[in-house]
Amino acid sequence: MNNFGLYIIMTQPVLPYTRIAEICVKHKIKYLQLREKHFSDKVLLQLAKDIQSICIHSETQFIVNDHVSIATLSKADGVHLGQDDLSKNDAEQILTSKKVIGLSTHNLLQAETALAEKPDYIGFGPLYTTPTKANPDPVTGLSPIKEVLKMSEKADIPVVGIGGINETNICHVLDAGIKNLALVRYFMNTSDFENRLVKMQHLIQSYH
Repeated sequence: MNNFGLYIIMTQPVLPYTRIAEICVKHKIKYLQLREKHFSDKVLLQLAKDIQSICIHSETQFIVNDHVSIATLSKADGVHLGQDDLSKNDAEQILTSKKVIGLSTHNLLQAETALAEKPDYIGFGPLYTTPTKANPDPVTGLSPIKEVLKMSEKADIPVVGIGGINETNICHVLDAGIKNLALVRYFMNTSDFENRLVKMQHLIQSYH
């Protein structure tokens, strides 16, 4: 299984989006997602094009959240789909070429269903309480993680733990066996993004 460590999600960042992209490329972050729910399509598309121009030909794959059309028009590397978005199969009908597709899951049944669709990865959470989403899903806690990881290993598909993860609880998440993590607020609500990124990369690598 191709575990990759940090999964960076850009949501209302303190730093410019393009600066975050440059830092992610520099440190060879595998996935960088743009998740902005309230931008117009026009603004979102231009932003996606700007970010993709930085990520292209690098080891960092640029992912657009929800918007299959924006992912296609910006030539992004992939799209991330939630439970209320298009299905993986429908998205594949629209995408003009082979793209990375990730799926969000919030309980064991959703995880099992998503893994059966053979995405490139699944997200699972929220593991802890988070204000990042206007209507957050119920907190999963760490208790289902063992079962989720067992299913993901059988399917040979990585799991990204997400939701309320920060420097105070990340060791509990790593101890539970999760090797891929998204720390949204921890990374977005600071101008010290690069130092935090390097710190967390080292911490995750020390657990492998």
